Amino acid sequence: METLPINPVGEKSTSEPQQQWGGNPKKSLHPTAQTRQQPQEPGVLELRMIPAPSQLLEVPPGAGKLTAALEGAAEKPRGSASEMPAPLRAPDLWDCPDGSFVKKIVIRGHGLDKPKLGSRCRVLAFGFPFGSGLPEGWTELTMGFGSWREGTWGELTEKCLESMCQGEEAELQLPGHSGPPVRLTLASFTQGQDSWELEASEKEALARQERARGTELFRAGDPEGAARCYGRALRLLLTLPPPGSPERTVLHANLAACQLLLGQPHLAAQSCDRVLEREPGHVKALYRRGVAQAALGNLEKATADLKKVLAVDPKNRAAQEELERVFFQGKKQDAGLAQGLRKMFG
Repeated sequence: METLPINPVGEKSTSEPQQQWGGNPKKSLHPTAQTRQQPQEPGVLELRMIPAPSQLLEVPPGAGKLTAALEGAAEKPRGSASEMPAPLRAPDLWDCPDGSFVKKIVIRGHGLDKPKLGSRCRVLAFGFPFGSGLPEGWTELTMGFGSWREGTWGELTEKCLESMCQGEEAELQLPGHSGPPVRLTLASFTQGQDSWELEASEKEALARQERARGTELFRAGDPEGAARCYGRALRLLLTLPPPGSPERTVLHANLAACQLLLGQPHLAAQSCDRVLEREPGHVKALYRRGVAQAALGNLEKATADLKKVLAVDPKNRAAQEELERVFFQGKKQDAGLAQGLRKMFG
């Protein structure tokens, strides 16, 4: 018996001859393509494309992006909580109350104790500018004592150490300072005392030492260093019970002299006010306040103070010369004012 040929899908072939395609046999038809036989031309097949359902419907704008995003989110594995990035932490900063510097804590120390007056601190320091007078590397600094505190950087270093705990590493950043920050590490320190823990006699003794050192610096032509010494002495005496130490009067008067040389007439006038509150007839304070008021342009107040000086000491040459300068300065101001008025109303 003759066996009929079998087609590839396992069905028996019909008696009609199999259609031969002239195109590339590897090419497949579109999945939505269907074959239909034209009734008027038997044996000829027509390829007719039926659009996909997505092409029949109008797709809203942006739907494709939304679909792609959803598909991407579905395929992306979910991460665990430990894989989430840690929140950024701002650096630990501490502003010095007087605004002289900002301390950036690099490594936190331990404990609550901090260096006090008399504490011997083991310090590792780097980054001091040339001419600061402070050693770099490992050094030992005693709080409240020593010539290392006299310069600007010495004063800032002492203030910074007063705020540090043992083992702390920090950077000093000065407003307007373009150089690299100074880095300090407080390795250890001995127990000291707060100023309020000292006896009154101890405070007065330390204040006298600061005053003596300030006078040496002033005579050596260093009013800035002298002002720091006088200021430290005054801080020691501020905690004494009323009426306080008479040493404060001398310290304020000396501080005013430094402030005048440093171009700080406003501060000098305030220092003289402290003196005159205790001693209204203090000649040096009256003279220095008169000079400060003249520098501030308060000529009437300057004239009043200088005349008080001459009333007590008529031969005071410095007061006479300053009063003459104030007089001519007043005439110059009056002439300028008169000229301005003539321009306005003339």
